[in-house]
Amino acid sequence: MCNATWGEYWRDIDGESMLFCCDVCADIFQTMVNKVKENTGWNSIDSVNLVGNYNKGRECSAKNGDEEFKYYFRTYSNGKFITFEKR
Repeated sequence: MCNATWGEYWRDIDGESMLFCCDVCADIFQTMVNKVKENTGWNSIDSVNLVGNYNKGRECSAKNGDEEFKYYFRTYSNGKFITFEKR
């Protein structure tokens, strides 16, 4: 999430062990997954595509089977969400 190339922080997200650089980036990803599920009613997400960066925010899409949900989000440096918008 922050484009760091270092760190070794593991977290289980929806039954999958995922590697992050730090706990803040893991928090951001977990919150993003939860927000996608809240907006779609999905129980799981097959894939996520993130485009953008910390400064300008990220244009994203998530897929569950043939369904796709597009959204934008931006966070503070502490991982709290500034914006989460359906596109």
